[in-house]
Amino acid sequence: MDCLVLPEIPRALTHGLEISIMTSSASDKAKGAGNKAMGKAKDAVGKATDDPETRAKGKVQQGKGEAQQTKGDAKEALNKKK
Repeated sequence: MDCLVLPEIPRALTHGLEISIMTSSASDKAKGAGNKAMGKAKDAVGKATDDPETRAKGKVQQGKGEAQQTKGDAKEALNKKK
C-alpha cells in the first residue's frame, strides 16, 4: 500500500492518518444521508405550507447531502485501490 509520508513524521504515525481517511468515507456517507433526509423533510414542509423558500432550502440541503455521499464514495474507492 502506497502512502505519502512526510520526512518529519515517523512512518509509524502515518498509519493513524490512513485509518482516519478510511473512516471519514463512512462519516461523509452518513452526513450525506442525514442532509438528504432533512432536505426532503424541509421540501415536504415547504410544499405543505406553500412556502417556496423552505422548499428551496430543502432542495439545497438535499444537493449538499448528495455531494457528501459522492465524496464518501470517492474516498472509499481511493482506499480500495491502496
